[in-house]
Amino acid sequence: MSNNKSQHLLEMRMKAQEGGGIKRIEKQHSKGRLTARERISLLLDEGSFEEFDMFKTHRCTHFDMAGEEYLGDGVVTGYGTVNGRLVYVFSQDFTVFGGSLSETFAEKICKIMDMAVKNGAPVVGLNDSGGARIQEGIESLAGYTDIFLRNVTSSGVVPQLSGIFGPCAGGAVYSPALTDFTVMVRGGSYMFLTGPKVVKTVTHEDVDVETLGGADVHTMRSGVAHLAAENEQQAIQYLRDLLSFMPQNNLELPPRRETADPADRMVDMLETLIPDNHHQAYNIKEVIFNTVDDAEFLEIQPNYAPNLVVGFGRYGGMSCGIVANQPMHLAGVLDNDSSIKGARFVRFCDAFNIPVVTFVDVPGFLPGTVQEYGGIIRNGAKMLYAYAEATVPKVTVVTRKAYGGAYCVMSSKHLRGDINYAWPSAEIAVMGPQGAAEILYARETKKQDDPEAFLKEKEKEYSDNFANPYVAAQRGYIDDIIAPAKTRFRIIKALTMLEHKQDKNPPKKHGNIPL
Repeated sequence: MSNNKSQHLLEMRMKAQEGGGIKRIEKQHSKGRLTARERISLLLDEGSFEEFDMFKTHRCTHFDMAGEEYLGDGVVTGYGTVNGRLVYVFSQDFTVFGGSLSETFAEKICKIMDMAVKNGAPVVGLNDSGGARIQEGIESLAGYTDIFLRNVTSSGVVPQLSGIFGPCAGGAVYSPALTDFTVMVRGGSYMFLTGPKVVKTVTHEDVDVETLGGADVHTMRSGVAHLAAENEQQAIQYLRDLLSFMPQNNLELPPRRETADPADRMVDMLETLIPDNHHQAYNIKEVIFNTVDDAEFLEIQPNYAPNLVVGFGRYGGMSCGIVANQPMHLAGVLDNDSSIKGARFVRFCDAFNIPVVTFVDVPGFLPGTVQEYGGIIRNGAKMLYAYAEATVPKVTVVTRKAYGGAYCVMSSKHLRGDINYAWPSAEIAVMGPQGAAEILYARETKKQDDPEAFLKEKEKEYSDNFANPYVAAQRGYIDDIIAPAKTRFRIIKALTMLEHKQDKNPPKKHGNIPL
């Protein structure tokens, strides 16, 4: 190759890397935001990025667009590694037409999504886009739909992660919504179908972008996003951390990590964690952090439906999904939001061969018209469906209450739970002793000289006979009653035994989960 041609290639590459130009890059930085390429550099291992379609430009000839072209057309695509493992990535460039999606923009994204499925590796999308490029009309809408189709067909085949680093509006929001996990930045990113101006015109609501679709809204109220970061660097670290728990695709097992944390480590503090008063709360996260490897637990949606805790941890180096009722919030009951949260997380774990460890302390489903009108029957059934459908190793530990239908739902033996343990403090029954005594002995109570003392006696009788783990153990619904201090050791032994478990569902196109 002649020196002139080499020089021309170098100049073209430098031009492509400038995106929309130096001034627009400086404007991006002035807002505290990174560029598309800077985000990729933070996500991938140093020097590993290989770019595709750097010289691609749009084809639009309308509205004087023919004379305004930028190499790459507003999205940087390619592949690299995260902790040495292959990852495909696209990063939208807000400095080029506000990151708006064109026909060629969509083609670039579709190309790497297709390659990810062929080669069995995750896709990470770094979103910073105002939506469809209006000048292209139907071509941009077709481009979005092509991406949506790939999000759907890739679902459960390779992990799909989304980072939101600026606006994500209109049709742009549906691609992240179809991916497995979405990370947002507080004060720097937002998602909504229609902006504040349209909202005010249609509904007369006066709302700003943060209140309408900011990170806190979607991680606390809507449940659309899974993690909110304080800045872009932290958000990208979240994406790297998430990938560390996942296999490359649905045909592989999750990666194992060496740990110096002994498998037989006793956790003595768990012996006194459960209060003597069964109405008193405790923090289930103490159980999680004290039993996982090196006290490392990546919680998902920590501020949404906090009565159910979900997230990733490791036991003996094995990646696991963890689901746990949280007595600190609503006494750990299941409601509409927590059921949906738990079901989606369990289904992700099952899709990617990640074992599920469940800690149970659930008094039931939340009663009331708000829950019933909101579809608690349908939503609670989602959780039941997810656990019943899952064929990955499932280890369950009942720490305290496991009452009624909620007992059934929380990875019980009857939903193909593989190993089900209980602490001596476990209460497994149709309902709590107090409520059961009031119903069973309602007539007799009215005849007593001291109804309160009579009910107390019957409550103890019910507790001794039913609200304990021994009755369930006698039936084989609990495999063993274990000392709380040995919880970590017993979970690791169970997971090791189940490592090569094989289970399957009946042949079918797909089930009809109660959506």
